[in-house]
Amino acid sequence: MAISLNVAIPEALFPKDHLKVIHRILRLSAKGTKVYYITGNHDDMLRRYSDFSTGNIHLRDKLLLQLKGKKYWIFHGDIFDVFIKYSPLIAKFGSKGYDWLILINRWINAVRLAFGMSRLSLAKKIKYGVKEAVKFISDFEDTAIRLAAEQEYDFVICGHIHRPQIRKVEVNGHTVTYLNSGDWVENLTALEYNWGKWTLYHYDESEFQLVNAKNSG
Repeated sequence: MAISLNVAIPEALFPKDHLKVIHRILRLSAKGTKVYYITGNHDDMLRRYSDFSTGNIHLRDKLLLQLKGKKYWIFHGDIFDVFIKYSPLIAKFGSKGYDWLILINRWINAVRLAFGMSRLSLAKKIKYGVKEAVKFISDFEDTAIRLAAEQEYDFVICGHIHRPQIRKVEVNGHTVTYLNSGDWVENLTALEYNWGKWTLYHYDESEFQLVNAKNSG
């Protein structure tokens, strides 16, 4: 059994390839794999159809799972964002600004790659460089862990803050494993569950570079 979790399709960085990801997922569902799409703060339209299912594809705001006797709580995480909860207008402005930042970042990376340099995430640097953003990320994780412990969940899995993470925390004698998939835009990360174990997958561009057999020596 294998599960891969992520919260974003890489349209901003790889516009020609994101449909390949969707097609791959659809092929898996056609062969019997259950696919759950967890809605987030960019999915206002889809949230009108929460709990919709067609074949092996399911649309959910949250997902509760039981794996090997452990209880899982899976959701996007924007419910913890006070700006999104109480001021949708501010949230939309922030979302547009983020989209523009990713677009600019895409062109910067195109130049960097042309000169043989590695990719750079402007959004990631800004988030981890601003004190308020760092505090928000910490508060987000602590809130998710505390609520999971109160409801006796063993695992809580989310995204939203784009910070890949796996860590165990004991709250009042109950151990909660917090997992965040990060994203496929800033960090190029995903969560994978295979053979009963969770791991963070980090994309390494060098692993997928084509080698010309004639020039390989």
